[in-house]
This record gives sequence, C-alpha cells and structure tokens, in this order.
Amino acid sequence: MASHFQSLLLFLMATLATLFLIPTHAQSQLSPDFYRRVCPKALPVIRSVVKQAIKREARMGASLLRLHFHDCFVNGCDGSILLDDFPGFIGEKTARPNNNSARGFEVVDEIKRAVDRACKRPVVSCADILAVAARDSVEILGGPRFRYQVELGRRDGRTASRDAANSNLPLASFNFSQLLSNFQSQGLNLKDLVVLSGGHTIGLARCATFRNRLYNDTNIDRSFAAILKRTCPASGGNGNLSPLDSTATRADTAYYRDLVKNRGLLRSDQELFKRDGGESDKLVQLYSRNLLAFARDFGVSMIKMGNMSPLTGTNGEIRVNCRKIN
Repeated sequence: MASHFQSLLLFLMATLATLFLIPTHAQSQLSPDFYRRVCPKALPVIRSVVKQAIKREARMGASLLRLHFHDCFVNGCDGSILLDDFPGFIGEKTARPNNNSARGFEVVDEIKRAVDRACKRPVVSCADILAVAARDSVEILGGPRFRYQVELGRRDGRTASRDAANSNLPLASFNFSQLLSNFQSQGLNLKDLVVLSGGHTIGLARCATFRNRLYNDTNIDRSFAAILKRTCPASGGNGNLSPLDSTATRADTAYYRDLVKNRGLLRSDQELFKRDGGESDKLVQLYSRNLLAFARDFGVSMIKMGNMSPLTGTNGEIRVNCRKIN
C-alpha cells in the first residue's frame, strides 16, 4: 500500500513538473499568426476600414500611427489610450500630450465594429487594432516597402493613467538628452529614437507645439521659419496646423532630408541632427538618402515598440467597446 502511494505521489510530482515546463499562453510571445484560426478575416477588415478612413482624410493615417505610439509608451501596448473618462475614472485622453491632440478614436470604433461583425464575436483586442492600423496607415501612405508583420495577441488593459501619460510621453520641446533618456526608459535605444521619430514623415502639428522653436531657436532655416510664422503667430492660433515634413501625406524620407536642411518642424525633431558627427547625425543622413534602409528599420523598431509589456493569456480582457472596460 505504501509502495503504491509512493508511486502515485511520484507520478503526480512528475506531472506537475511537466506542467510547469510547458509555457502558458500568458508566457508565450506575440505572433503574426495569432488570428489566423480564430478569425482569418480580421486583418483584411482592419486594413479596409483604415484605407477608407485615409481616403476620407489623409491625415488620419498619422493620427492612427500616433495612437499606437502613445498607447505603448504608457504602461505598455494595452489600448489604455482609448478609454474614456467616467465618474471615478480618469484616463489618458486628457493628459497634456493627448488633450485636444490625440485623434482617430472614431475610426478605431469603426474598425472594432467591423472586425467583431466579421469574427462574429469580440476576439480582436483594441490594442491589436491599434498596432495593425498603425502599420496599415504607413503602408497605405508609403507603399509596400513599409509593410512589416505585426505581432499580435495583446489583450486590453483595465486601467489607464493620466499621470503616467504626462510623465512618459516625449514632448516636442525635449532636447536630445531628454529624448534619448525617455526612449531608454522604455527599453528602446538611440537607433529606435531616430527611426520611430521618422513617423513624422506623415501628419500635421499644432502651432502650440512648435511656436517656441520658430521664435527662439537658432538652428532653423530662416526662410522656413518665415513661412511658418504666417501660420503660427507669436501669440494666438494655437490650433493652426503645419505639416511635419514637406510631404506630409506620403511616407518617405523627406522628414530626414528636412532635418539636414534645418527644416525640422518640432524642436524634438531637429535635435536628432545636431551636426556633431554623432550616431544620430549618421542615421539621419543615411535615412535621408536611403528609403529602403528607413522602411526596413522602421518596421523593426515598430515591432520592438509593439512588444513593450503586452498583456497576454488571462491578463486583461478583450474589450467589447474600446472606450470602456467590460
């Protein structure tokens, strides 16, 4: 009897040991094939809605890309930026870098409805929608060179933090040291900083974010500044818009060419090219003349950013409505 009990105990212990060696879904890595079985229509549906949104308004591509960036930089890529405020809950939409600036939420809602219809149930997370919409936006505006495989399987967070958004999101006024420190705190490096800043190859910025550069900085092309001052006076007109680079509706290398000419719109942009011969300067010069290198490295850094602290397995949830917790 004792021998039988010992054998049973050893069997149970061996079984438990084996179970602990098997990686759970929560421990597994994100995968580009995550929805292949559960909803193969998911990615084509997301792309279709994004394409229509950009057709209606080309600026929307940059807005969707920015949502993914601003989501990931605040406690990981968990869809927290999409949560609305409600009594007793303050989200990230009203944080300084997002308030009256982050946009595209209605398009995300549109994508969510379309994907849930196609999948016949809510299986695609809002966080994954942001990641795919960001990739599709850049590809639609820049061509097939900008296509990379989005890693998927994120789940949505049940929390958000306005304080973390205020602390973690880089500002247009940052100098190079502040930018690099900000990116390094997220596990990203100097190359990621230069490459991901290239997301400003598309989109517009508000006068309030670049006024100080126009009227105070010396490393700005005078004729460029003079043109911008017509849109952005020394006072007033905070919401007036200017393109982030000279081809703001096309993903290309104009952003980096502009930096070489001291025509970066934001102070944080121009800080990447300081004419000191450093690594940042060399990367800006490389990307200014090599679209293939920029597109390739952009995809690598976007995947790296998208892997920042995702919720997987039983952590978080799949929201029914991207604006509120289930």
